[in-house]
Amino acid sequence: MDTVDKATRSKIMSKVGQRDTGPEMRLRHALHKAGYRYRLNDRRLPGSPDLVFPKFHAAVFVHGCFWHAHSCKTVPSTRREFWLEKFAANKERDKRKIDQLLASGWRVLVVWECAVKKKRAQGLDELVSLVTEWLHSAQRYGEIDAERAKTYLVS
Repeated sequence: MDTVDKATRSKIMSKVGQRDTGPEMRLRHALHKAGYRYRLNDRRLPGSPDLVFPKFHAAVFVHGCFWHAHSCKTVPSTRREFWLEKFAANKERDKRKIDQLLASGWRVLVVWECAVKKKRAQGLDELVSLVTEWLHSAQRYGEIDAERAKTYLVS
């Protein structure tokens, strides 16, 4: 059961940012430190990718595990139907935007929040290496998460 009324919850949720999230900022700083330059949230591209690497013709999304229904998160037990519909719509939108990018010749990488958070203690060197490896590869699509960091390349 929610502890605040509907209007208060709406106000709280409206403050949840879509850009410059903690995981996104950590990845951005690590990639910049490694010498990579990129554009942020290019609205000319479908889905306004978090990072755009024109040199590599690549777009990177940093997906929050909760909002994008990653397998590392569970569906809330209250208002379960609402959340299932919300997550399904989010996943469908993500797929549509990624397909549009791929169809227009862009390469797409999804970095899941859990991959960035897991690296907190060790630093982000391994994650930056994986992103670097993908950027220099010919792979059109890839994902990096905490569990499958080594098997991220998807045809």
